Amino acid sequence: MISGPLSWYYYPMDFAPIYLLQRFMYRIWDFFHHWYIDGSRVMGNWFMATLAATDQAFAIKITLRYFFQPLYKDFSVIGRIMGVVFRTGRIIVGGIAYLLIAAAFGIAYVVWLAIPVALLWIIIIGTKNYA
Repeated sequence: MISGPLSWYYYPMDFAPIYLLQRFMYRIWDFFHHWYIDGSRVMGNWFMATLAATDQAFAIKITLRYFFQPLYKDFSVIGRIMGVVFRTGRIIVGGIAYLLIAAAFGIAYVVWLAIPVALLWIIIIGTKNYA
């Protein structure tokens, strides 16, 4: 009989299943960490980049800052009225665009989160018709 600190090395059949089980569990954990943590970070960064690109087009913050300023420096009554009207339209259209983008990313994120759960559901429960 072999004894000592490396006795586990000489009995590979005792050690290999434990090692394989440990690696299997680690890979499952790593997959879910990658899918949920890293994937959420990537989707969040993508969402913020899309909002930043949309802000380049609509510039809501700048539009609010100059809301009551005349459009194209036309200080006549018509220029002042048109400035408020056009900026109001720009804020409304930009707000709708932001809401649509946020809704699309929200739906995509929920689907992203549900994919592993749905696959596990299909694998475990199956697609049998229980009616």
